[in-house]
Amino acid sequence: MTADLTSTATFEFVTVLSHAAGAYRGQRGKRPSAEILVNALLQAEKSAKQQRLTYPFESLLGKWQLCFVTGTNKVRKRGGIVLGKGFYVPKFITIHASFNAILEQDSGRGEIINQVEYGPLLLKLTGPVQYFSKKNLLAFDFNHMLISLFGRVVYNRPIRFGKLKTEDFYNQPIAKLPFFGFFLVTEDMIAARGRGGGLALWIRET
Repeated sequence: MTADLTSTATFEFVTVLSHAAGAYRGQRGKRPSAEILVNALLQAEKSAKQQRLTYPFESLLGKWQLCFVTGTNKVRKRGGIVLGKGFYVPKFITIHASFNAILEQDSGRGEIINQVEYGPLLLKLTGPVQYFSKKNLLAFDFNHMLISLFGRVVYNRPIRFGKLKTEDFYNQPIAKLPFFGFFLVTEDMIAARGRGGGLALWIRET
């Protein structure tokens, strides 16, 4: 089942998330508080599970700016994790995630580029992705790093903590890989829960 974001049940959290995206861009007024935004993300996640929504890989393709994230806290007595406090990514640092497909149609395979810009410093990590559309899970691995300073490349090579070569990556079970579980995908924003349990909201780069 594909997403239907026009129903009354989904209107409230979609409105909150859309307002947050616009406010982060500077196109609207005050941003919703972190608490309100976390609650909206949890509502979106719950709704996606209840409606058994699925999103095609093509809907993720493009360049997205990280807008809001939450951390997680381990709780020993409960034997699990709970969401930490969420926060908007400060404007003095820009974090992008880009997803590109490879040529094979409907393969769910492609590339991820994670890019962080902080003043004159640029850090770029790249690697393969595999998308499992039935569960909206995108597994990934970083195997190459580029660092530039004031526009000059100072590091550009494969990295050791990219555990797998691209050809080996696609043979790994998702349980052994980092992944995002997407629960909201629109033309303007995407939201997911990471393997560690944290939530993230990205807005489309304009």
